[in-house]
Amino acid sequence: MSEKQNIQVTVTPQYLEDQSAPESNQYVFAYTVSMENCGRIAAQLLTRHWIITDSDGKIEEVKGPGVVGEHPHLKPGDSYQYTSGAILETPVGSMMGSYQMRDENGDIFNATIPAFTLSAEVVFH
Repeated sequence: MSEKQNIQVTVTPQYLEDQSAPESNQYVFAYTVSMENCGRIAAQLLTRHWIITDSDGKIEEVKGPGVVGEHPHLKPGDSYQYTSGAILETPVGSMMGSYQMRDENGDIFNATIPAFTLSAEVVFH
């Protein structure tokens, strides 16, 4: 990725205790993704690719077009935020992935989604 193509991604996860059912091995998490175009060229999000891993080592891959039904177009300096969710069978897991982007010149590149932890066991204040 060149300095022209620089999409910074940060994720804030949250355990949703009221929607979870630990007795049924169902742990529900929300995560809010913020992405900012820190580059010098506009880019549009095309697809998403998530790798979700629970603490038993079970891996689920999620691929698809856009995010929450949208394909945000980010000019330099623009940011975009959305919230989505994941359900795990264990109280702890992790997520990571990438967004496939296309810049205004038609070049395709990936914006990395850094790994983050989903945890129902530790509450951060």
